[in-house]
Amino acid sequence: MTPRQLEEYRALRDTVRERGTARVWVFLVGIMGWAIVAAATAAYLTVPIYTFLPLLILASTFEAVFSLHVAVERIGRYIQVFLETDGNGWEHVAMAVGPPLKGTRADPLFTACFVVADALNVVPALLAQPLPVERNVVLGAHAVLLVRILVARYTAARQRAADLERFTKLKSGPTEHARS
Repeated sequence: MTPRQLEEYRALRDTVRERGTARVWVFLVGIMGWAIVAAATAAYLTVPIYTFLPLLILASTFEAVFSLHVAVERIGRYIQVFLETDGNGWEHVAMAVGPPLKGTRADPLFTACFVVADALNVVPALLAQPLPVERNVVLGAHAVLLVRILVARYTAARQRAADLERFTKLKSGPTEHARS
């Protein structure tokens, strides 16, 4: 590696470490914030639409966790293709090892926690005996978040291989599409 590449490698590995740690803290603080606001709105709920405030906190927390995860994965593939040219670095080894054994895989997006929180968030609105239109609006908003979480989980599971393919193509040279 050239001195510039070594400096870039170190900075990017630091970024991966920092964002990976930040992802967990964003999740924990966001879930705690959601729980506090959800409990407060549930205690004083008079209008089912009030569940939108904790839902917004939950959705924002998920989006922050997701964006940190996507960035870390993308940086990892960049390192793998452009900086680990000998094929022996951490990113190459991690890809070669493959996924963990069934039942031992951690979920970097905390999908189950977000799905459960989304379901719990709607309960106070339903207990308030909403009008059909209120119920449908509240359920619809919560369904949108649920779909977002599941789609993000699906795409995140395929991101690593897709980014590796894209970076490999970029490294091999510009394509006809990129030149025009």
